[in-house]
Amino acid sequence: MGPQRRGVSDRFVFDTNVVVSALAFAGGRSVWLRRAWSGGVLVPVVSRSTTQELLRVLAYPKFGLAPDDRAELLGDYLPYAEPWPTDPPPAQVRAPDPADQPFVDLWVASAAAAIVSGDAHLTGLVPRVAVVRVAELQARFG
Repeated sequence: MGPQRRGVSDRFVFDTNVVVSALAFAGGRSVWLRRAWSGGVLVPVVSRSTTQELLRVLAYPKFGLAPDDRAELLGDYLPYAEPWPTDPPPAQVRAPDPADQPFVDLWVASAAAAIVSGDAHLTGLVPRVAVVRVAELQARFG
């Protein structure tokens, strides 16, 4: 069993690209997510694997983020996230892209409301996996 859970409907697993868009692009369409999770409207659920993926992507040279910049961005996300205490066991539903599997596994284990993503590999798993796009989430919570 995982950590103390808030209401299931406000907990979401966020794909790395969604988190990076919200954190690194101040004028982007996903920036509202920062206010939503810092205000407790939405609770990101993270695991060791999903956090490591975020750290890896934020270090891409194309973003030009110094270590202090990356730490500052993570400070706008991780304190508001519910950490899953262990890497979840493999889910029965398999993602076509192995890089997406940690997000599916976390969604199943945590019983989060959905995975928030625009990734075609993940959105293609609907209806076996609850996946919502940022715009759909904004219509509900934004």
